Amino acid sequence: MILSSSSSSYAQTCSKYSFSSNRVFKSCNDLPVLNAYIHYNYDSSSGKLEIGYRQTRVSSAQWVSWAVNPTEQGMVGSQALVAYRQPDGKIRAYTSPITQYQTTLAEGNLAFDVSDLTATYANNEMIIFATLGLQNGTTTLHQVWQQGPLSGNVPAIHSTTGPNVQSMGTLNLFSGQTATSSGGAANSKLRKRNIHGVLNAVSWGLLMPIGVIIARYLKVFKSAGPAWFYLHVSCQLSAYIVGVAGWATGIKLGSESVGVVLKTHRTLGIVIFCLGTLQAFALLLRPKPDHKYRIYWNFYHHSVGYATIILSIINIYRGFNILKPDNKWKQAYTGCIIVLVCVAVVLEIFTWALVIKRKKSGSGDKISQSVNGSNGNNSGQGV
Repeated sequence: MILSSSSSSYAQTCSKYSFSSNRVFKSCNDLPVLNAYIHYNYDSSSGKLEIGYRQTRVSSAQWVSWAVNPTEQGMVGSQALVAYRQPDGKIRAYTSPITQYQTTLAEGNLAFDVSDLTATYANNEMIIFATLGLQNGTTTLHQVWQQGPLSGNVPAIHSTTGPNVQSMGTLNLFSGQTATSSGGAANSKLRKRNIHGVLNAVSWGLLMPIGVIIARYLKVFKSAGPAWFYLHVSCQLSAYIVGVAGWATGIKLGSESVGVVLKTHRTLGIVIFCLGTLQAFALLLRPKPDHKYRIYWNFYHHSVGYATIILSIINIYRGFNILKPDNKWKQAYTGCIIVLVCVAVVLEIFTWALVIKRKKSGSGDKISQSVNGSNGNNSGQGV
């Protein structure tokens, strides 16, 4: 199926390699790592790019991939062609849009048309053939190529050191020149995603629940006076400001990552931002504690606040699943949430014990109002 000019294809440069009679590529390039080569024909007027991606020293328990990133260097956003040998000996070749780090290379449609996708495997050499429908006039491609192990009959995560993080760069379709990347662009993008995740986890996921705990439980202490209210407002405003920064970085990352579709995570982020903004403006419309509409405002304020926190925690865990950082980060956040829940449970028990005690002593009305959202004491302010 594959013809070569010598018995050992490993030693050949791409210019000395020949395919079967119906596969002729005018241009080729030796890629610097992973024993890989890209052969191609390109018609700039139609945007059609015929490729033969070849990788040697590939075992039958490995997958290979070659991808184009339409917008930038790096893995996330890449539109990949994947191939591997199945247990029955047949070669599977398919397309996979890369939407996250540590991807499992799930099958899906790419951002451009792909036709004539096939692959061959012989003598520890995998070749992927395909025709891509690129934008007319494309001159340079951001390319990524990769190799990893199979887990059963499913691609597993590739190595994250050495050649596997150096296998990216640009390809000039006219000159054939390549420029490789050491992973700096990918690392820069990863840092931005990490910043986005930290800002949102700290703001919506930690500061905001702490603010709710302050409002709900500190007010039962008479000595807290109006201080609990200002602590609550300060904590929530800080959470909102930091959260807006995290939300804005997420929107920016989304606009820079054409082809990356994280619909649920993005939608939840927008909803959380809108609910948080409504809470901020609700502060300006807060009726006095004795106003007849205060009960409705309390219901709205509490409902929107709890909904914001619940959705935020859900979305933070979705973010963990997307970015897949070291387990210690997810475990650390989970530990913080568990601590906050335990604190809330203990304070809830203490609060109602105090309510019952004060009711028996005849001062239950004030504490009941306080627990239900009105200050009812000296400050004349409420949550």
